Amino acid sequence: MLYYLFEYLDKTMDVPGTGVFQYITFRSALALMLSLLLSTIYGKRIINFLRKQQVGETVRELGLAGQNEKAGTPTMGGLIIIFATLVPVLLFARLHNIYIVLLIVTTLWMGTIGFVDDYIKIFKKDKQGLKGIFKVIGQVGLGIIVGAVLYFNPAVTVRTDTGRTDVFRNVTNATVVLPAPVEEKSTATTIPFVKNNEFDYAELLAWTGEGYEKWAWLIFIPVVIFIITAVSNGANLTDGIDGLAAGTSAVSVLALGIFTFVSGNIIFSNYLNIMYIPNSGEMTVFISAFVGALIGFLWYNSYPASVFMGDTGSLTIGGIIAVLAIAVRKELLIPLLCGIFLVENFSVVLQVSYFKYTKKRFGEGRRIFLMSPLHHHYQKKGYHESKIVTRFWIVAIMLAILSIVTLKLR
Repeated sequence: MLYYLFEYLDKTMDVPGTGVFQYITFRSALALMLSLLLSTIYGKRIINFLRKQQVGETVRELGLAGQNEKAGTPTMGGLIIIFATLVPVLLFARLHNIYIVLLIVTTLWMGTIGFVDDYIKIFKKDKQGLKGIFKVIGQVGLGIIVGAVLYFNPAVTVRTDTGRTDVFRNVTNATVVLPAPVEEKSTATTIPFVKNNEFDYAELLAWTGEGYEKWAWLIFIPVVIFIITAVSNGANLTDGIDGLAAGTSAVSVLALGIFTFVSGNIIFSNYLNIMYIPNSGEMTVFISAFVGALIGFLWYNSYPASVFMGDTGSLTIGGIIAVLAIAVRKELLIPLLCGIFLVENFSVVLQVSYFKYTKKRFGEGRRIFLMSPLHHHYQKKGYHESKIVTRFWIVAIMLAILSIVTLKLR
């Protein structure tokens, strides 16, 4: 909203200094500072409100150290993250940008699913919360929306000829007119660590014959659905001890912010020889607000936590990360960038599969880990949760750095 006000003041009223709002970097800095202030200052009020409403966590007896002390701690703290993200975005972002619209829809959509889940757990006294089938339906629904918009909306384009930026160029004192750069619809994505690393999902249908490109949505949309479902569930499983999900997510989102900024900037994309995605740079404003909200939330969620994010927060975080990665064509980097989510998810899958297999074969279920997800395994081994969280953060930082290095490491 403020963006449009200052744009009017700059272009219509010619007020000095108001043109600074045209710069993404300036608006991103404002969004980051405001989200930090909102999450730290108003976060306390939200926590007090949740406590007054008796929105306390019901702790299952898992035999973990310090577990019973967490009983009654307010949950649904994801409301802090959502509030502190959306307010700066509404103020400083270009709200007609299709990527910003998608991210706002994702935040509200996944936040609603998580809120309903938490509400059923707390007020309906049902520890299972929202039935899994309804969660999946919600995630699939969002995947269809995101996939369809990214595929069919004419504002979503890419450009690979980033070196050709000028229509007119002087060559040996002669003026040469070059064809205008082409922005085209594409389902191309980036393969990390590979030279000439663009891959088009449409090529998977090349065997069907001429005109196969128009059917690329049959591959692209299911891929989007799978990624959103997997990453949101991964974030949900990672939210098990104080500060783990918020901290590791902030690191991943910050790395995505770098990808978004360079991919949306013709100069940097040209220098790095990567795909240029017009209008995607605006997502940097959203990312800045989101990172600020996550860091501000850590003020209250670090050990010992004053509030838990609940599914309201974890599902929202996972959904946003997935959509950001897909929009900036870096979804194939998710296993590396979000390696913590992957390992947490994998530990549960391995544990359950191995238990069922051994029970069927030997008549007694056996376990690979002392407990899953993986962070509970280390708790069972006697590690303090602060040590576990700190080490997971360090791993997340290393994975994020390696992900960023893929910009040039091919």
